[in-house]
Amino acid sequence: MPNPTEAARILQKLRNLRVDTPRDAAFITHLDRLLCRDEAGNLLPEPQRFSAGRETRGVMVVDGAGGGKTTLISRALERHPVLSGATGRHYLDASVPSPATFKSMTAALLQRSGYPVITANREGWGLWETLRGRLKDLGITVLWIDEAHDLFCADRHLILRALKSLMQGDEAVIPILSGTERLHEIVRSDPQVQRRLSTLILPPVSEVTDGASVVRVIREYCRIAGLEPPLDADLIPRLFHGARYRFGRCIETLVGAIEFALAAGASRLDIAHFAEFWAMQEGCPPGGNVFLAPDWPQIDPDRNEADDPPARARARRRRA
Repeated sequence: MPNPTEAARILQKLRNLRVDTPRDAAFITHLDRLLCRDEAGNLLPEPQRFSAGRETRGVMVVDGAGGGKTTLISRALERHPVLSGATGRHYLDASVPSPATFKSMTAALLQRSGYPVITANREGWGLWETLRGRLKDLGITVLWIDEAHDLFCADRHLILRALKSLMQGDEAVIPILSGTERLHEIVRSDPQVQRRLSTLILPPVSEVTDGASVVRVIREYCRIAGLEPPLDADLIPRLFHGARYRFGRCIETLVGAIEFALAAGASRLDIAHFAEFWAMQEGCPPGGNVFLAPDWPQIDPDRNEADDPPARARARRRRA
């Protein structure tokens, strides 16, 4: 059994690991086609121009909460040979701040770029024009806004107009927007913005397509943690169901289960450790735990018991 210090080191190492999947390659395909190439075919940190050279294009990445889209994009940009290469960093990124307004988002991007303190009396569109000039001065090619669905809660039409302006003129860049399905719905409401953005919808994991690869991930994580891998035959389908079929949540649940196994001094990771972590995370009784219940496929991880009719709630409690 590792001591608490060693266990903490192991868990931090596991949390820092990045698992390559076909989703990574799909995103790179969307991004690289928007970059210029030299005569030898090598990528350049310059945006490709479309519409007779008047504008650039962007990418929209859509996935559910906990799907891993933020990690995917962050890793791709950090590793990119020309956006983070020898010539420096050619991308700027920021998550949508709170409150999520056009002005607050613009101010956050300016601050991320190293711009001096912004006075409160500056108008939003004036700040946006300053940002566009700042991006050009810094040689920024890609602008990534994470959790972009929150940005459209207010100032929707203004923000859509600002996005179009990002892809026009001498200061044009490649915007990357990442968010939930709500982002997809909002962008589709404006045909002019939609046609300028390619769409990558990250699919849910499934046992058929992803089961074997997740088993390999579990074995590798167990090797790093000094644990024997689990033998439970139905662990993978239960894990996918409990993680809402989101890849990022699968990895988070795996690391949580390893945490409980290390704390218990176990030599092997098993389904009970997954159940312990899931119970702590979800606050559910044993009968509602997807790693313990015999009828786990019938459990809706996002269902609120308070929303059930009284008779149905009592029936579920009796079964539990």
